[in-house]
Amino acid sequence: MAKRRLRNLRALVQAVFGGARAQEAERQAEARRLRFRDGQAIPHHIAFIMDGNGRWATSRHLPRSMGHRAGVEALRRVVRLCNDYHVPMLTVYAFSTENWGRPPEEVSALMGLLWETIRNDVDRLNREGVRLRHVGRLEGLDQDIQEAIHWMEDLTRANDKLELNVCFNYGGRAEIVDAVRQIIAAKLPAGEVTEDTISSYLYTRELPDPDLIIRTGGEMRLSNYLIWQAAYAEYYSTATLWPDFSEADFAAALDAYASRKRRFGKTDAQLAEEAAARSNDPRADSSGDVGDSSNGSRPQPATKGSL
Repeated sequence: MAKRRLRNLRALVQAVFGGARAQEAERQAEARRLRFRDGQAIPHHIAFIMDGNGRWATSRHLPRSMGHRAGVEALRRVVRLCNDYHVPMLTVYAFSTENWGRPPEEVSALMGLLWETIRNDVDRLNREGVRLRHVGRLEGLDQDIQEAIHWMEDLTRANDKLELNVCFNYGGRAEIVDAVRQIIAAKLPAGEVTEDTISSYLYTRELPDPDLIIRTGGEMRLSNYLIWQAAYAEYYSTATLWPDFSEADFAAALDAYASRKRRFGKTDAQLAEEAAARSNDPRADSSGDVGDSSNGSRPQPATKGSL
């Protein structure tokens, strides 16, 4: 009995301190990604839930498909804004695994719009240095769409001006299920499965977690979007419908992000000490940047780009 209690106590101690070490490692990784410009932090990776296309069209007595077309224009606008504000990574929620339950004519229109957008925009985006990635399941998509996705990824693979990740046929729970299935198939021992292990099997295994998630349309939920990756992301919701999302809305989201204090589990006093150490770091240049870290507030926009 005493030995069993001792084993249970050891297991509890290992679990507590092992979890604390994992949390501290995650906090340090997040903190290293903070980048400052003119004394303000800016997000390295912004993710969007592009909500409101249908409501935008309905309010104008237009077919819902017209709302989705207007949404494509809004995405083009946000790509330009990420370039203007020096945000190097953008992820967008274009079509969820749940969207298959929409009316068949709307699903068909969305698939056609994806194909049309790839055909019309990829060459230009490639010239502008944008790297495109598909995030989600390819299964269930028509063969021609799968081939178009592979083509756009291969064409833009070497680009590094902006990374644009398109979540299409994506669901956060489906992503975790797929990761677990791969881990089981790899026959990894249970004791070797860590948070890093799971992350390495996700669709986003090559990507940093988002710093800021922006949802348009006024809703206050993640809707099964990046639910693993959003653990430490800041969340911002605006009532603006996606087709109407403007530079003013973008700037407001970055201002809100800048005003928040990202503690990553630490106290204000600890953060102040780290900030003081960072300000004395000889690697810091005149803009306040240290190394390649990134994350958090609004800089002044650069000269308008051509994206």
